[in-house]
Amino acid sequence: MLARRVALLTLAGVGLAFAASSAGRLSVDLITLPPGFALEVFADDVPGARAMTLSPAGTLFVGTRDKGVVYAIPGAGRSTHAAKARTLARGLNSPNGVAVRNGALYVAEISRILRFDEIEPRLDRPPAPVVVTDRYPRDRHHGWKFIAFGPDGWLYVPVGAPCNVCMPPGPLHETITRMKPDGSAIEVFARGVRNSVGFDWRPGSHDLWFTDNGRDWMGDDRPPDELNHAPKPGLHFGFPHCHGRALADPQFGRDKSCADFTPPAAELGPHVAALGMRFYTGAMFPPEYGGRIFIAEHGSWNRSTPIGYRVTTVRLEGDRVVGYEPFATGWLADNGHVAGRPVDVLVMPDGALLVSDDHAGAIYRITYRAAR
Repeated sequence: MLARRVALLTLAGVGLAFAASSAGRLSVDLITLPPGFALEVFADDVPGARAMTLSPAGTLFVGTRDKGVVYAIPGAGRSTHAAKARTLARGLNSPNGVAVRNGALYVAEISRILRFDEIEPRLDRPPAPVVVTDRYPRDRHHGWKFIAFGPDGWLYVPVGAPCNVCMPPGPLHETITRMKPDGSAIEVFARGVRNSVGFDWRPGSHDLWFTDNGRDWMGDDRPPDELNHAPKPGLHFGFPHCHGRALADPQFGRDKSCADFTPPAAELGPHVAALGMRFYTGAMFPPEYGGRIFIAEHGSWNRSTPIGYRVTTVRLEGDRVVGYEPFATGWLADNGHVAGRPVDVLVMPDGALLVSDDHAGAIYRITYRAAR
């Protein structure tokens, strides 16, 4: 559990220091934000917290990857501090992704999509789930899924590569798929996607944007992770033949031209593990943040010098990326100690930004208050 005692410092350029818990487990230390922003612990009882979604009634649902658990935090959409997290389900197969539609909670396992009907009146006694579909591959490697309903009413479900780098062994591997809410009409929306664990639709255009994790074992500084833009179905984003804008894979790119594939909208840091992303649609942050993309970078696992472990922002002009910079940093200390690993971001009704952390088992709330 994270410490309840929070030293909240909101002065410009000053980090937020959290004390160690009584059990000796260190919490986040020295989170640095732009002037006027502040971060506090929203919930500290969500072990393995990963993808998040908020229901119209204000219940925050949180998936996990290794815990097999799905949580619910009622009233989160109307509160500055979360109520106690409730466990909705246990023993699931990497229930990372969560989405809400028409009063039902959809949960993505490795190979199945489940649906918990009329969930909010029954948080204390959840119903048995309905299997929407079990037609997805069973590979655990990159098998956990982020899911979300698009503006078209379809449920979007990615399927990662079951390897570091390989040709897709099945028709659904290395894609982002979509299906109707009842599980029918599964189709591939985008190909050449190694492992996307976060996406969102841009307000206004309703175009899909998504993060994608680059392959390993090409060195510390390549390939980059990617931010991709898919304005229409049927595009191929290069994997496993090309990485980033023009880096041919040494094994699978020898007879391919990277110009034949859709390039990323931006090359992100190498091995930062860019996961959850959202467009900022709130009114709390300064106007220049409107429409920006916030990205949770989970952090590298095999880079000789770790990188990531932060939240970044991406600035757009039209469909062109004109800026990519850190926003919240400090989960990775200068000595290499890891205090937390951001997974997902979510804009709340009041404009605050939630950040989930599966390493600390916590959710943070970032707010802004202009200097008086």
